[in-house]
Amino acid sequence: MVEKKETWNFPKAFWVANTVELFERAAYYGVFIVITLYLSRILGFGDIQAATIAGVFQALLYLLPTFAGAFADKIGFRKSLILAFGLLTLGYAGMGVLPTMFESAGLVDYDSTTVFKGLDTSAQRYAILPVMLLIILGGSFIKSVITGTVAKETTKENRARGYSIFYAMVNIGAFSGKTVVKPLREMMGNTGLIWISYFSAVMTLLGLIVVFLWYKSRQTAGEGKTLNEILEGLFKVIKNFRLIVLILIITGFWMVQHQMYATMPKYVLRLAGEGASPSWYANVNPLVVFLTVGLVTHVMRKRTALFSMTVGMFIMPVSALFMASGNLIDGNILGMHPVAFMMVVGIAFQGFAETFISPRFLEYFSLQAPKGEEGLYLGFSHLHSFLSSIFGFIMSGVLLDRFCPDPRLFPSREAWEESATHAHYIWYFFVGIALISAIALIIYGQVVKRIDRRNQNLN
Repeated sequence: MVEKKETWNFPKAFWVANTVELFERAAYYGVFIVITLYLSRILGFGDIQAATIAGVFQALLYLLPTFAGAFADKIGFRKSLILAFGLLTLGYAGMGVLPTMFESAGLVDYDSTTVFKGLDTSAQRYAILPVMLLIILGGSFIKSVITGTVAKETTKENRARGYSIFYAMVNIGAFSGKTVVKPLREMMGNTGLIWISYFSAVMTLLGLIVVFLWYKSRQTAGEGKTLNEILEGLFKVIKNFRLIVLILIITGFWMVQHQMYATMPKYVLRLAGEGASPSWYANVNPLVVFLTVGLVTHVMRKRTALFSMTVGMFIMPVSALFMASGNLIDGNILGMHPVAFMMVVGIAFQGFAETFISPRFLEYFSLQAPKGEEGLYLGFSHLHSFLSSIFGFIMSGVLLDRFCPDPRLFPSREAWEESATHAHYIWYFFVGIALISAIALIIYGQVVKRIDRRNQNLN
């Protein structure tokens, strides 16, 4: 039997899907890197409230793909993408329009410090929730359909490469979205947090146009399913104990990854000063992933997906230790505040860990998917991010409130500094979570190997 070679040749639908993924990620990360700042500085939510809303927002983005993926299998990926980008465009535009409406209605006062005030005790600010729901619904289709397209448009031989390309495009988009944040904040102060939403709306509108004009797939297996068939497939994947356990273990990795977007911006701005650039520091992650994911996938190509994921899992606690160390160093490093510098180092290690884990995790899941159920299975694969968003973001809000609270709540800078002496303790919690997850994945790999060996002997 002749062994099939890996190839870089993929159908047109593969490349179109990856291109619009770039637009969608630019839109998402442009908003998400400052989502807790937007909720606190524009709409007046406290740390715990902002972290909880942002956590639930992201959690639902990763819970609903399971159901959206099953529905996408039924109606077809093209229709699903058109629906998704339409909802996203409305949602992001709404995040820009809503604060402007508040200002026009006199519900907020815009002062010389470019901070919106007046919504601290107002129920009006909760009008943001249905707007964010549009983004959740649109994003839930994107998660399942794009990763499902990669599964459909690749073969077993080139699937690892396909997902490494997909992940590179994800991170090019993430880098682009985060890059616009700092210039907008520098030019417009906190008003820039509003205009980022308009940038995101333009990105998703471009995605809608590209899908409408060029996305067409010949892989139509699964389209036209009945509701009963969708439910049967959903129950089947939920009962897959092996996949459920793996999702729970990988949740530890994503808790450390996702909470960074809730914790890091406020942590850095409070400790390193308003001149810090959290959106640019966060950009180190997609830059590292883009530069190394192809190489890592190539080097690990003969290793199992579980082995590659295990390597990445042990890099994660190291990254969190670096993040904690900045608060223990005196004096600037290469002209940067030590908190900012060590945060960059930690984020770089986090990105490197991601290259070992995420593409191979998606590959592992896609190989479990029956023909015509790629959307369902790849949607389900994002369940780990639902769990990590809920727990990670709520932990972030509680830990910030305990160890690095909002300086505006204190009568003086000295009083705040005394309260934030142990701010770095926040990261020790995530060191422990990452380490436990890494050890759990080793145990999981050994158990799975024994089960597979036993099943082979029985056959």
